[in-house]
Amino acid sequence: MADRFPPDIDMDTPDAVRMYDYLLGGKDNFEADRKACDALLERVPELFTVANEHRSYIRRATEYVASRGVEQFLVLGAGLPSANVTHLAVRAVRPTARVVYVGDDPVVLAHGRALATDGGRTAFVLGGPGGAERALDGPEVLERIDPGLPVCVTAGWPLRLSPRGDDPFEGAAALLDRLPPGSHAILSHGVCEDRELAAWMDGQVRSALGPGSGMRCPGRPAEAFGGSEAVGAHSDGRDTGPRVVDCATWRHPERSPLPRPADPAATVWEAAAVVVRR
Repeated sequence: MADRFPPDIDMDTPDAVRMYDYLLGGKDNFEADRKACDALLERVPELFTVANEHRSYIRRATEYVASRGVEQFLVLGAGLPSANVTHLAVRAVRPTARVVYVGDDPVVLAHGRALATDGGRTAFVLGGPGGAERALDGPEVLERIDPGLPVCVTAGWPLRLSPRGDDPFEGAAALLDRLPPGSHAILSHGVCEDRELAAWMDGQVRSALGPGSGMRCPGRPAEAFGGSEAVGAHSDGRDTGPRVVDCATWRHPERSPLPRPADPAATVWEAAAVVVRR
């Protein structure tokens, strides 16, 4: 697999995107990525399930937003091919929409560009510094995204790795505040209700990925994502019940939305919400 990457790529340091690829069953990862994941999986084996449920949530949420008429999608944190489902979900509902993935890894962007064969409606661009709230300032993004029209922003990994450190949600909120009415944000964040386990996971993740990454307690994403702007999580569109939910239950056709996994033994999950700008 290494011969598909530039010779100067650091194969000895774990990378968030490649770790996620490994959890999704992909092949674009190195031994260092697998070891970092395996250290987490030894104590939290459900991370495989959480990662795959998260990818399914992104697809459902994207299809929902596309069905609302949004024609522009901005994905913060481009992933490797196994993770990039946004453009596929968009095309199923709205074939002419534009999808722009923003990432900070040239190797990931090269992968994406090689696979983007839909006449320029899907693009992969290199993001600059400044976090989520600065994502719309890049000239390559502005060539493809009109900030005067509704935009859907997807933010998952950038919240974990935000330069804002312990309060990354401010960046996503600041970006959404800049967008016109009708814009949406597809949000998610790993949470853990066991403080001892969360502290251990934070240590593992931060030793691999650096400061600013890690889990949060369930209340923090709920506080940040919640409120009147979060759309209902029922698959039939009902506007009742929890709005910040376990991603595995957000608008799932066979599951009721739940704020945490139904299994009482589960301590780790992905908190998720779709927020609309009124």
